[in-house]
Amino acid sequence: MSFSKSLRFSTNPALPFSPIPYTSLFTPVFIPINPPPPHKLPLKYQPLLPPKPLLVSSPSNQPTPASASGSLSNNQSSETQETQEAQEAISQFLQQSGVSVADSESIASNSPRYLAMLVDGVKELDELSLWDSWKSEGKELFAGNVGFKKKLVYMAKEKGDNGKVAFLESVGLSLSSAMNVARYLSAETLPCLIHKVKCMKEILFAGSNDGGIIGKNARRMMMQLSIPIDEEVQQTLSFFEKIEARRGGLDMLGSNNASFRYLIESFPRLLLLSVESHMKPVVEFLVNIGIPREHVRDVVLLFPPIIFCNIEVIKLRVRGFKELSAVDKDFGKLLLKYPWILSTSIQENYKAVLVFFSLEKVPIVSVHCAIKSWPHLLGCSTSKLKLMTEQFGEFGVQNKRLGQVISKSPQLLLRKPQELLEVMSFLEHVGLDKETIRRVMGRCPEIFASSIEKTLKRKIQFLTSIGVRRAHLPRVMRKYPELLVSDVDRTLLPRMTYLKTSGLTGKDIAFMVRRFSPLLGYSIEQVLRPKVEFLVTTMEKPITDVVDYPRYFSYSLEKKIKPRFWVLKGRNVECSLKDMLGRSDEEFAAEYMGVGSIPSPAHQ
Repeated sequence: MSFSKSLRFSTNPALPFSPIPYTSLFTPVFIPINPPPPHKLPLKYQPLLPPKPLLVSSPSNQPTPASASGSLSNNQSSETQETQEAQEAISQFLQQSGVSVADSESIASNSPRYLAMLVDGVKELDELSLWDSWKSEGKELFAGNVGFKKKLVYMAKEKGDNGKVAFLESVGLSLSSAMNVARYLSAETLPCLIHKVKCMKEILFAGSNDGGIIGKNARRMMMQLSIPIDEEVQQTLSFFEKIEARRGGLDMLGSNNASFRYLIESFPRLLLLSVESHMKPVVEFLVNIGIPREHVRDVVLLFPPIIFCNIEVIKLRVRGFKELSAVDKDFGKLLLKYPWILSTSIQENYKAVLVFFSLEKVPIVSVHCAIKSWPHLLGCSTSKLKLMTEQFGEFGVQNKRLGQVISKSPQLLLRKPQELLEVMSFLEHVGLDKETIRRVMGRCPEIFASSIEKTLKRKIQFLTSIGVRRAHLPRVMRKYPELLVSDVDRTLLPRMTYLKTSGLTGKDIAFMVRRFSPLLGYSIEQVLRPKVEFLVTTMEKPITDVVDYPRYFSYSLEKKIKPRFWVLKGRNVECSLKDMLGRSDEEFAAEYMGVGSIPSPAHQ
């Protein structure tokens, strides 16, 4: 997927979102794919041989000669001891830099590739007898009896990063990424860096893994973007694309360890920010405008440049957005759904979207409602919106009616005209005429944003499977089109099951659905169960009475069913559910009470 990289900023100083001087504290820096050659780096890295494994085991599928087993065991024991000595040496080296014993031991035990690099370097110099040659370079002369640990420490010192590479590997970065990131942190001391990372993880990554929700939203934001973008959004897209190219893709954004690693790799200067004077104030501001503290991470991962911005810049963007929109107390929810609303390109497009719908005579209230529900609309170009509104216009859905449609199902505006036509064609094939389809669109526009194969056809199959004949489908859908977007497994089947356990047969339920299709839309606990129990237990009527009059479930139990039942019971009158509930208040009072209205019930 390609995205436009052109920048577009307003030049009209009268507009609320006129460009302001770029006052971010730090500009995010992306790690170059091909870093500069070692001789140009500020650190003292020298190319070494590829790291060798510290522990080697014999393949299990090949027999080990008895004469070699002892040697193999000795080698393994020697390598295990070598690993332990290497960890102890690095731990001591880190402690010399001011790192606590616990932290130094943790870093040493969680940076195996760094240790392997040092061990390989020591072994290479040993094998080539190059230690003594360092004297000519002005370095310390090593005698032949210098121990392995001292050589490791000296090798670590010569790297020049003061242990930062080992620490960065221990928090999840690959060795190559850790070396690259360490280049930008030469001015930071290791103890300060350790403290900063701990604080960052506590502030930004304290929540649990989200099961892929952040990644899903990131994909949606990318797919539904069709406007020229600013530098901040471009940096975010590059961040997303790097992660998408790795194993697990954008779903890994919801993993705390992985997301922290990816964020640091793409924005290493994040580790240069002051925790106390910058990061904490930004986080507190986001919390104060409505972002739950445990979801601040979501905003940062979906729009990393926001954490680099001066807090006054963020406040200015928030204030400007509120002036244009009808959101205030819900701003936090809106920002959580679509953090890009704080980018200059999205805010510029927002103004264009408002102008577009004003020209289309769509009520501004409906537009704001659509944006609150689906803020991804703000990343959609007005040219794309125009294609969809023209298609709606061909169906007679315009002006106020269009506002009703987009306020209920704003994602329809992000679909293609052809997709809308395909749903129309499907509904016509099922038996609905164009006028009915137009009414269905106004009542349940979600249908036209649904997949034909995964949603609509499945609901038709469900209805026919329970006994609703194809000839009756138009009536069922006309009376209750919401059936086509109801979940079969979590909504329709449980209600079918409940009605069957109450004593109705499958044929009874099919007949009821055909006559009164909203039946399967009622909640079991709030509607079906209370009314069934009142019918059977209190009214002492058979459950089969609802087969002839399924509309019984549409009436309020407290306001209509109970009052009329107690009136009839007090007069010792027996009548059908239809006679009891199907009459107006005046008709019921005239028929059974001889007065013009129904008094408040004496019994409840």
